[in-house]
Amino acid sequence: MEFVSNVYLVDHKKVIQCNIRDITQRKRIEEERRKLTNDLQDALAKIKRLRGLLPICASCKKIRDDKGYWNQLETYIQEHSEAEFSHGFCPECMKNLYGVILEQDTDSKKQ
Repeated sequence: MEFVSNVYLVDHKKVIQCNIRDITQRKRIEEERRKLTNDLQDALAKIKRLRGLLPICASCKKIRDDKGYWNQLETYIQEHSEAEFSHGFCPECMKNLYGVILEQDTDSKKQ
């Protein structure tokens, strides 16, 4: 409840006006706004974790964390975001890694 009172002079007499208002809905809306603000701040904090420069090894692609430890790229990103990884090979790597095997398989199918 909200209680507001004012004193007025009417014909040189003091008059008190009182207003009483139910503020249940306003308090509910304020609480929802506070919760949404907190949720947004939490979301922004998570987003900020992946901003800026990430120290990454030019050779193995490991990322150095704030404590100085080197982590696999996938591990670091999974721990600092909601991303998940699935693995496969691009055509170039497939050829580089398994080119001979793929050629032998193709040759055996031709015979």
